[in-house]
Amino acid sequence: MLSKQRRPVWVRNLRVLAVGVFFAGMGFSEIMPFLSLYIATLGHYTHQQLNFYSGVVFAVMYCVSAIVSPYWGKLADKKGRKPMILRASLGMAIVIAAMGLVTNVWQLIGLRMAQGVFAGFVSNSNALIATETPKEKSGQALGTMAAGVTGGNLLGPLLGGTLAEIFSYRVTFFITGAILFVIFLGCLFFVHEEGFQPVQGKQFDKASGVIHELTSPRIIFGLLVTTMIIQAANNSINPIISLFIKELMHGGKGVTFVSGVIAALPGVATMFAAPLLGRLGDRIGTQKILIMGFIISILCFVPSAFVKNPWQLGILRFIIGIADASLFPQVQTLLTKNSPSKLTGRIFSWNQSFMYVGNILGPLIGGFVAGLFDYGAVFLSTAFLVLVNMLLFIVNVYFPLKSQSK
Repeated sequence: MLSKQRRPVWVRNLRVLAVGVFFAGMGFSEIMPFLSLYIATLGHYTHQQLNFYSGVVFAVMYCVSAIVSPYWGKLADKKGRKPMILRASLGMAIVIAAMGLVTNVWQLIGLRMAQGVFAGFVSNSNALIATETPKEKSGQALGTMAAGVTGGNLLGPLLGGTLAEIFSYRVTFFITGAILFVIFLGCLFFVHEEGFQPVQGKQFDKASGVIHELTSPRIIFGLLVTTMIIQAANNSINPIISLFIKELMHGGKGVTFVSGVIAALPGVATMFAAPLLGRLGDRIGTQKILIMGFIISILCFVPSAFVKNPWQLGILRFIIGIADASLFPQVQTLLTKNSPSKLTGRIFSWNQSFMYVGNILGPLIGGFVAGLFDYGAVFLSTAFLVLVNMLLFIVNVYFPLKSQSK
């Protein structure tokens, strides 16, 4: 009993916030399966109009978040990461619950923009864990956080679809808001930020002041670009995966079910692999895990273009999930280890902005390539994108880190 009472605060924070990002991931993703269907109930739209409004509603949150995230990061470094966690969770709870009250699509678009303004729960949770956790444990801790949010993202669509079927679209928004409010309360009472020292000096109000404080800006910006291309590569597949599976199944029955299973497989693999690979990275070097992830991705994306049935694709998508666990969480670990603790909030907010840019670019790239060629070409172009990312990482991050260690 005494040993439990003396457990380090960072361990308790990790447990609370890992659960928090799990439910946050679930809350954010559970409205996705029916969002377009909800839009259709808000007016009488042509097929073209419905597609246009759906695209706007999906994209506008990422656009706003990419713009405002650096501001919240600056505030986190001045006021603390916990206030930003509380701001994001409470704001999102109110905004998403309010989506159940809209009467037209423009109100929904406005609330999605507000959702983008209040984004940052996961990034600030990661920043708090990164600064509170001993450096030698940061890979494992951030891997655990990645597993939490990935697990939530996996279960969210299933829960959202079930709730919408049992109740209604509007009630599901209210339930999602309630989940986020419970997260707010949990963080308010059980998360404690120790040893926070606010950033002093007006020079840090500008990005140039932050960059001047970095030991190696090249490494940091190399990692930010890595994040953007990782997200773009992953999301380039999303617009075409179900259509590709339909083609593989020759339009047969069960396409929706098989698509759902295959879409979930990378997340399942990431959820289990991320903590293990984070722990391994702490022992042998995080940058080595990243390069392994790039190589695995390329070796999976290329044969994915030539599969003959959905099960071959499913196996490769599962392995891609292991590669994903080798990438994004490890980037966050390297950002933690190569930036001052007092500026972690700002650096993680920049990382989030680059991630959202990748979220926007990925589907555009995938849709463009599929339109010009075929679905197989999307996997090949994505493999090339990953190869470019690996080469940029080696030049901008791996070699500089190796020279620093000499």
